[in-house]
Parts: sequence; structure tokens; C-alpha cells
Amino acid sequence: MKKKVLSLVLATAMVASTFAGMTANAEEEGKVLNIRVWNTEFQERLVDHYPGYEKVDDTHGKIGDVDVVWNVTPTTDNAYQNALDEALLAQADAAADDKVDMFLVEADYILKYTDSEYAMPVADLGITDDETAQQFQYVKDLATDSNGVLKGLSWQAAPAVLIYRRDMATEVLGSDDPETVQAAVADWDTFLETAGKMKEAGYKMTAGAADSFRVFSDNVTSKWVEDGKINIDDNIMKWVSMSKEMVDNGYTTTAGLWSDDWSKGFYEDGDVFCYFGPAWFFDFSMAGDAEGSVGINGGWAVTKGPQAFSWGGTWLCAATGTDNATLVADIMRQLTCNADIMTEIATLKGDFVNNQGAMEALAADESFGDAILGGQNPIPMFLEGVTTIDRSNICNYDQGCTESFQTAMNNYFDGNATLEEAIELFNTSVLEKYPELTPADVPAAE
Repeated sequence: MKKKVLSLVLATAMVASTFAGMTANAEEEGKVLNIRVWNTEFQERLVDHYPGYEKVDDTHGKIGDVDVVWNVTPTTDNAYQNALDEALLAQADAAADDKVDMFLVEADYILKYTDSEYAMPVADLGITDDETAQQFQYVKDLATDSNGVLKGLSWQAAPAVLIYRRDMATEVLGSDDPETVQAAVADWDTFLETAGKMKEAGYKMTAGAADSFRVFSDNVTSKWVEDGKINIDDNIMKWVSMSKEMVDNGYTTTAGLWSDDWSKGFYEDGDVFCYFGPAWFFDFSMAGDAEGSVGINGGWAVTKGPQAFSWGGTWLCAATGTDNATLVADIMRQLTCNADIMTEIATLKGDFVNNQGAMEALAADESFGDAILGGQNPIPMFLEGVTTIDRSNICNYDQGCTESFQTAMNNYFDGNATLEEAIELFNTSVLEKYPELTPADVPAAE
């Protein structure tokens, strides 16, 4: 990532106060801090931005006299959740140095942990509502359990936009200006019309049908499971209808997210006009530093797109039974509540951070821009969308249902199954994962 970086120096007083607050309870707490993660994203932020962190090696560090141990388990085949579940189930009887102190969760399965006794209420760590007042509401809502108790905090928010190729916009739409492109994707009917124009010019509108899925799924009015029954929201069926039309007309493909075919559009010789995603997506997932990529020469730009939505995010949870509650609380404070650190993460790492004041300041900074986007500052667009995000319809079955639905619908899009047959495939797949559920009815596509 190549950002124009603001010069920030954390105040010595802040560093001193951090350790002063920790020292009071240091004698009563553990000397090993175990953090469970699936990749190095949060580790990099703690290493680079937490005052006083000393890196020992890739899986160990020091904070004062506390040893930090990073337990990294990839997400492949649900390995991370399985390992975390096993550790949390053993928490009560674990030796002090083996206890889970902090663990991370993603949006697709966050309720599994925050709506359980294994994640501590943030208030029990001494973190107050005033301290989290600048955090975006939807980010807090996602980490709030069914009793209204906040059980996790995040350093990032993930509002998303439409990311488009400047050269194709200029060729087909007459300009690469975000306002011009926005007019061409202002709603889904207009989006389809523009897809037709892109096809005439020899381009795909998106790399795959799955690209737009989260825009629709983030704007549903019901949950994947209602009263124990699998439910397919009307907005999900609108995605099915649009995607079938796009595949049939050659506007897109059925290439899966992260596949080689899907990723070809990141490069100059690709034929994909746009993707959908948040800051982490275009900064870290679109080959922006690779030779021959669109991003290396600032060939992408962003506009709002047909609807506001979010994608992803990572939350920090304090494990019930931790013997390092004071240190865990301070990490959560510094990495999610401290405006100076938030701004530093945004400028150095490219995250859209979970602090409204910090983001508003960067939105107004004319020197701030993203090299992948040709110097465009995307934060004003993110700010416009983030306040409209509503994730109140998430449930514990989101990840499993979403994965099964997209796989089943690809059979329909490719002409290998009727819609009814694809729904039955979806039901079968979900019931294998969650046998306690009742299958969904078969709705008619619009």
C-alpha cells in the first residue's frame, strides 16, 4: 500500500499513562498473554502501534514483563473456530499460562462468541460508553449480544464502495470522474444498462456473480433463519434474478471469490470493469503492488455504487477467565478508542478506522489519498455510507448459509439446475451443517 502519510508522533505522556494504568494490577495478573488469531493483521497493528510492544519473533513479543504469545490458526476448513472452541471449552481448567486472554472474530460468525459466556462484557473490563462514543454504531451493534451487552471492540469499520477501472470508464462512459460513474451505477436497473454497454465494448461488468452478493445481503429485512426455519430474504432473491440475467447475457461469470479467474481483472490485460469492496479490499487484495496490475499505476477509482453496504471486519474479544484483564483492556482501549493511534493506523495501514472524528479529519485533508486510486481520497464516500449500514438482521447461521447459497446458485446460473433444484441443493447443504433447522420454502425469482 502506498499512502500519503501524515506525520504523527504519539505523546510520551500517553505512553507513560498506559503503563501506569497497567502497573497497579500487574502483580495480580498473569505473565503470559495468549492471543488467538487466524492471520497477522492484528498482530501487525499491535506491534506497530501499541506503546511499548517489543517484538521477539513472529509468534512472540513482550509488553513490560508480560510475554505475548500469538496462537495463529488459519481459517481453512473452519480450523480457526475449531481450535478456538476447543481452547475456550478448556478455559476453566487450563493452567494460568495457557489460558486464552484475547481472541478475534469476524462479522460472519461474531454472534457465535459474543452471544455466549466465553466473551467478557466490555464494561467488565472498565471500558465505558464515553470511551467508545466515537466508534461507529453498526460496528458496536455487531458485537452486542442478544441482551444488549457489548462484548467486543474493533479498530476498523468496513463500509464498502464500487471500485472501477478509470480507463474503461473513460472509454465507455466518457469520463472516469466518480460523479459520472455514479450516475451510471446509481441503482440496479442503471447498473444493468451500464453492464450492457460494457459488454458491447468487450468488457465484463464484474468478475463474478458473487461480487454483488454482499451488497444485497447487507440490505435484507429478515434473517437467514427465522424461528428455526431457513429463510431466503426477498432481497437475496433479487440478487439471484439479477445475477442470472447478468450471467446469461455475458455481463459477468460464475468465477468464485478469490479464484484465479476472478482475480484476472486486477491486471491491465483483464476485462473486468468493477468490483465491490471496502478499504482493506482494494489496498490488500487487488494486487496493487504487482507488476502489470491496474492498481500499481493508480488505475482504479471508487464511487458509492447502487447501495451502501459493509464487508467484513475484525473484533477483539476478552476471553472469560483471562488472568490478564488489565492488559487486555488497555490493548482494546489503545487500539480501538485512542484517536491518535486510530489516525496513525489509517494513514500507515490504510484501514478505515472505527473512529468518526479521526475519519472526518482525514476526509477533509487534501493531502490524503490512496495511490491505488490515483490519489483519490475515498474516506468521504465511506463516511457517507457508514452511517446508513444496518446489520440488525445477522444471525448465528450467516456464514454457513451464505456459503451454501452461493454455491447452489452457481448451478442455476450455469444452467446445470433449475431454480427449484438449486434451492433444494441449498437446503440439503445447510441441513447437513445445521440439522436442527427446517428447510426453506422455494421462492420464485423475480
